[in-house]
Amino acid sequence: MSPSSAPSASQVAQWLEDEARLFLAGPGNDNGNPAGFERAFGDPIFGYAWAADPIWESFKKSVDPDCLTPFAAFERAFSPSPAAENLFVLVFVLPQTGQTSRDQSRASGWPAERWIRSRRAHQKTIDGLTKRLQDFLLTKRIQAVAPDLLPAWQTRPSPSFQISSLWSHRHAGFAAGLGTFGLCDGLITRVGKAHRMGSLVINHPLPVTLRDYRDDDFRRDCLWFNSGSCGLCVKRCPVGALSSSGHDKEKCSGFLNRTKDYIAANWPDLAGAYGCGLCQSRVPCAVRAPKLPKAGSVAGG
Repeated sequence: MSPSSAPSASQVAQWLEDEARLFLAGPGNDNGNPAGFERAFGDPIFGYAWAADPIWESFKKSVDPDCLTPFAAFERAFSPSPAAENLFVLVFVLPQTGQTSRDQSRASGWPAERWIRSRRAHQKTIDGLTKRLQDFLLTKRIQAVAPDLLPAWQTRPSPSFQISSLWSHRHAGFAAGLGTFGLCDGLITRVGKAHRMGSLVINHPLPVTLRDYRDDDFRRDCLWFNSGSCGLCVKRCPVGALSSSGHDKEKCSGFLNRTKDYIAANWPDLAGAYGCGLCQSRVPCAVRAPKLPKAGSVAGG
């Protein structure tokens, strides 16, 4: 493709967003309701980041020393390495549907059925959407890789964060201007934190989404860290995995394993599924970014 015929950054972004919405309107976004087709996730939102942004290197300190930068991820799949000005990251956020969020907000102690259906469907939906976008880009002779689908990707114990991975969609979303982190570690976006995420590293210019927060202000939209005025997610957790100190991932994982028996007993067709997500419902940041207190409020700790 000659430079004169190459599509613009905004044109490629529009193509990708249109393809994503088409995919999510179809059977690839099915939550598996026995009564018939029902969307697992609602309308997506998108963010874009430059792969050469210094923030990716900073994640080696805040996430994992071995976490992949976009360039490292791309080089695992393609060679030679692209020019720095050409590599970008697309991040998409798939919010829970309104009905799923309402059902989950009424649940206590154990998750709601629709939440578990979307939890079981999410990886299939994200992988399907990722492949749809990769295949589309291939028709335009544009290379793209999903870092979390690389053979090198893994989760592992972390001395700082209990569990970490070599690529984090949430941190990619932070880099792409989509939001900041809450007390339970979820990314609070303009459609809240009740969502699932995916990302692609793409060898073509894309329109960067400007961050409206400082790189060191990664808890800005959490009311607890912002002003000490919330902490409702702590009360929603059935096993005390959340506290003012943050998220105990091991305690959280232990409860997730226990939910398997509850889910199989209540919804036999979901046997083997697990999930909780109670901290992502009935809280101010569930389906939107909360209104922040005025400057000068006392920050929580």
